[in-house]
Amino acid sequence: SGEGAQSNGCLVEFMWQSYPNVVLESSGAVSPRRFFSAALRSQKGGLSVHVDEAIRSRKSVRRFLPASVPSSVVQHILSVAARAPSGNNVQPWKVYAVAGEARQRLCDAFIEAATHEPDRHQPEYAYYPTTWVEPYLERRRRCGFGLYASLGIARDDAAARERQMLRNYTFFDAPVGLLVTLDRRLNTGSFMDLGMFIQNILVAARAQGLHTCAQAAFAWFHKVARAQLPISDHEILACGIALGHEDLSAPENAFITERTDVEAFASFHGFDPQS
Repeated sequence: SGEGAQSNGCLVEFMWQSYPNVVLESSGAVSPRRFFSAALRSQKGGLSVHVDEAIRSRKSVRRFLPASVPSSVVQHILSVAARAPSGNNVQPWKVYAVAGEARQRLCDAFIEAATHEPDRHQPEYAYYPTTWVEPYLERRRRCGFGLYASLGIARDDAAARERQMLRNYTFFDAPVGLLVTLDRRLNTGSFMDLGMFIQNILVAARAQGLHTCAQAAFAWFHKVARAQLPISDHEILACGIALGHEDLSAPENAFITERTDVEAFASFHGFDPQS
């Protein structure tokens, strides 16, 4: 088993489980050529992805192809994601995966509520601040303006913006929708655990050649979700995740949000300046 070996490129940790026959060099390092050869032979249609590439290629896809995703692939992604750390290993998450008719019924119910009675629905936790401050306000504006510009939607076209917003509740046409919940009996730290779990889902999906969109928009309509799915009263609906194959022809999928440089958010202390 390669389980403890250190690769030169920090190859995706979960691939050790998927590819147990990877050949190691005498030094204990992975031979990249042999690794990818073994991986591609054993993956049976999936992809082998360097962890950096999986993370960097992750983006919010807002239009998917109708091609189905097998339940075995969804189960694999969730199994990988469940390796996320959590305080004292409490693993506070639950996932409700929908496809086919169950997905359609859920989407229809979400759209009905969002279209005709949006004011009756509120999230069970505050995602955004009541007052925005910089630099977060400007980042939010650039994200919104950039997305709508990619779609050719003018800033004053409220109707077109509303139509685009409602597409959230179809999981942007993705064939699989995931609703992720958190046990409300826990505390604030479990939100960090949940975030790491969600990120793992998004990254693990890339290793399967799939894309995602994490969607807080569903949190507003937890009552609708409870009417359709066996979500208990002690669960908070944190978000949804669209999962499927990217529509490469969709202009909105070409919109990539920017990231600040490391120097803008990190400081280094005690390091050798020559290292």
